[in-house]
Amino acid sequence: MASDDERPGDSPRSKRRRTHADSSPPYAPRRDGEEDDVHQATRELSIREHRRNSRTMSPSPGDDGADRKYYDEQSRRTSRSRSRSRSRSRSTTRSDSRLRSRLSSVSRSRSPRSSRSRSRSQSSSTRSRTDSLSPRAPQPTPPPEPFKPNYRARLVLHGHTKPISQVRISPNGRFIASASADATVKIWDAATGAHMDTLFGHMAGVSCLAWTPDSNTIASGSDDKAIRLWDRVTGRPKTTARKTEAGQEMAPLKGHHNYIHCLAFSPKGNILASGSYDEAVFLWDVRAGRLMRSLPAHSDPVSGIDFCCDGTLVVSCSTDGLIRVWDTSTGQCLRTLVHEDNPAVTNVCFSPNGRFVLAFNLDNCIRLWDYVAGSVKKTYQGHLNEKFAVGGCFGVLDGAPFVASASEDGSIVLWDVVSKNVLQRVEGHAGVCFWVDVHEETMVSGGQDNTVRVYRHVRDAPVTNGAKVEEDQSSRDELSMKQEDVDMTEA
Repeated sequence: MASDDERPGDSPRSKRRRTHADSSPPYAPRRDGEEDDVHQATRELSIREHRRNSRTMSPSPGDDGADRKYYDEQSRRTSRSRSRSRSRSRSTTRSDSRLRSRLSSVSRSRSPRSSRSRSRSQSSSTRSRTDSLSPRAPQPTPPPEPFKPNYRARLVLHGHTKPISQVRISPNGRFIASASADATVKIWDAATGAHMDTLFGHMAGVSCLAWTPDSNTIASGSDDKAIRLWDRVTGRPKTTARKTEAGQEMAPLKGHHNYIHCLAFSPKGNILASGSYDEAVFLWDVRAGRLMRSLPAHSDPVSGIDFCCDGTLVVSCSTDGLIRVWDTSTGQCLRTLVHEDNPAVTNVCFSPNGRFVLAFNLDNCIRLWDYVAGSVKKTYQGHLNEKFAVGGCFGVLDGAPFVASASEDGSIVLWDVVSKNVLQRVEGHAGVCFWVDVHEETMVSGGQDNTVRVYRHVRDAPVTNGAKVEEDQSSRDELSMKQEDVDMTEA
């Protein structure tokens, strides 16, 4: 007897359903072990369908007219077998559906796209393992080396007959002015060292110099108690607006009662500050050539003076150990700075940003003051300064500031502003080095040996085939001068 689910002529092969696994591309790549899983699942499905079909098919009654009792017994057995077959069919159907879902998932995993993504993931994982095991793993970037100036002697300028008291580089960096105890001021070309002019007029030794911001006017102070203004282009005394019966007068600025020791121009160039051994600070109107204000500053000679970057403040120092900050417009003393040891102060200058004051003391120390707080922030040591009034300044290279100072042993010492470490010590003068001035990559000094020395900052030479490129030989050639009062040779 045929079951309700089958039709005459159907065979197990024709009744078998086409699964998703059968429709999968034959060329799809297979993973290791996937082929065995598919064949095993397919065999299990075929065996289960065959068993179900064999159970549901019952033998037909014979044509020979068998006994009814026998037929009824067979019918009851067939009914029981059919009910058992239906229950088995339901469970088998559930098992088959689970098996087909398993086959379909296996087929999807064998698709070309999955294979490509799987190959990418495998290659990326292999690459990551290779990178982690590679001996050329990226190294962390080392920190930049600390800034270090490298000034080297380039020129030695001869011409003065007595010690050099002060040297100054013009604000544009093109000229050098030197003052000497021989009562002259000389102007030099900063690039070549060529002598450009000698200024005569003072009756005694010249102790200090100052440039206007436009680099066209030089002020000089002398032991003859006079201040003279010079035109750099003509080399003649500057004409003032002061009128007399004879017309415009070319006269020195007089008013101090003792030696002139220090000078400084305001950032606009319209005010000149002077300090003298008469213990006073004078503020001069440069254009009118007259005294604007006299400040009874100290109880000992005024040894240093400077303007801040905006010209609103003036700082002065003295051998009495006091540093005083003044209001330029009112002449009021805003702050008095004094160290607990009260050493004599020989020179003073504002920092480039105007927030600090650098003081040179006769105890082998240079102190950086916060004049607002009234406290010392840094102390620089390493030079010799116990007897003479030596001077220095701030310098800046590649945005990094440093402190430069002359030394009584003839050398120049450079410090890092923040760390206070000595960056460079430059040997040069025979005897005391009285003054040093810095303008970017040019540094100049004057000393007791009557010479002016010029230094250049030398950057690291490029390396070619393991050897450093030599400097231009022309920069080492001796420069010969024809002036009778000048004898200039290279360092």
